[in-house]
Amino acid sequence: MAKIPATIVTGFLGSGKTTLIRHLLANAGGRRIALIINEFGDLGVDGDILKGCGDDTCSDDDVMELSNGCICCTVAEDFVPTMQKLLARPDAPDHIVIETSGLALPQPLVRAFNWPEISTRVTVDGVVTVVDGKAVVEGRFAHDTAAVDAQRAMDDNLDHETPLSELFEDQIACADMIVVNKTDLLDDAELSTLTARLTGEARKGVRVVPARMGALPVEVLLGQGVGSEADMEARAEVHHHHHDDDDEDDDHHHHDHDEFESFVVTRGEISDPKAFAQQVTEVIRAHDILRLKGFAAVAGKPMRLTLQAVGPRIDTYFDRPLTPDEPRQARLVVIGEAGLDRAAIEAALSA
Repeated sequence: MAKIPATIVTGFLGSGKTTLIRHLLANAGGRRIALIINEFGDLGVDGDILKGCGDDTCSDDDVMELSNGCICCTVAEDFVPTMQKLLARPDAPDHIVIETSGLALPQPLVRAFNWPEISTRVTVDGVVTVVDGKAVVEGRFAHDTAAVDAQRAMDDNLDHETPLSELFEDQIACADMIVVNKTDLLDDAELSTLTARLTGEARKGVRVVPARMGALPVEVLLGQGVGSEADMEARAEVHHHHHDDDDEDDDHHHHDHDEFESFVVTRGEISDPKAFAQQVTEVIRAHDILRLKGFAAVAGKPMRLTLQAVGPRIDTYFDRPLTPDEPRQARLVVIGEAGLDRAAIEAALSA
C-alpha cells in the first residue's frame, strides 16, 4: 500500500500560511485534501477561516484542529491519535496538509512521522516554510550576525539572539521549499537579495519560490516526494529549545513558547470596519503586538468580517453569512511576546 503524502506548512506568525492553504484548496483539481490545523491561542481562528473558504474541497469533515498549539509537546496524546483517526476513514485522503502554529518548531512534527503507529501509512512529502518577505527584508525575525553583534555591543542585556530569530533559523533549516510571500511589497533588488540570502542559509537543493497572496500552483507545492522524516540529521534544530536531561525537574516544562503569550478579547459588534481597522492598527503599534486575528459582526451587515494583522499591516474581508445562533460581537486573538499589558489592550480594542 502506497503511503499517503503529507505536506507540512510552517512559517512565522502572519507569513501567509493560511492564505497559501486556502489557495491550494481552491485549486486542488479534484484531489481529496485533509487538513490538520495546529493553532496557538484560546480561539482556533485559522481552522474557522479555512472552514469558511466556501470551497467543496474544504468541508468541515476534512478539517481537524489540534487545540493545543504546540505539536512538539503533544505528539503522543494529540497528534498521533488525530492522524490515526484520519487514516481510519474509509475514504482516505489523497494528501494531508498540516499547518503548524507560527510558534511551533517543525522538526518535532517531522520526527513524529517515524512513530510506529503511523510510519507505515504516511510520509512527509515536503516541509514548506512560508516567509513574510517584507518583514525579513526589514530585519524583523531575520538572522543577521552583524546586526546582532552591533546590538550586543550597544546593549549588555542582549547576550544572545532573540527567540524569534532562533525560530526563524530552525524553520529555514527544516525546509524542503521556502516560499517568499508578499513579494508585491518588495522591489526586484530586494527580492533578489533575499532569495540569494535564504538560498545560502537553507540546505543544499532547497528551492526558494516567490509568491503573492500565497498563490502557487498545486503542482509546485505538492508531490515533492522528499520523505523528510528519513532525513532528520540534515534538518536538525539549529537551537535546542527543549531540555531533556534526566536531572531536569519534570514539573517544569521548558520550551521556546515561554517567550510568547496569547489571549482573546471579546467586544460588541463594530459599526465601521475601516475605522475599526485603524483602531486595531493603533493598538498594535502602541503595544508592540506581533499578530492579531479574529472575526467581527458589523452593525447592519449579515456577513461575518474576518480580520488578520501582522505588525501594522491589516487585511479585512467578509467571508460568510453569520448564522442565526452566532452572537453579534467581535472575538480577537492577540499574540505577542510575554509581558503584554492585557488590561490596556482589552480596553483599547473595546473603546
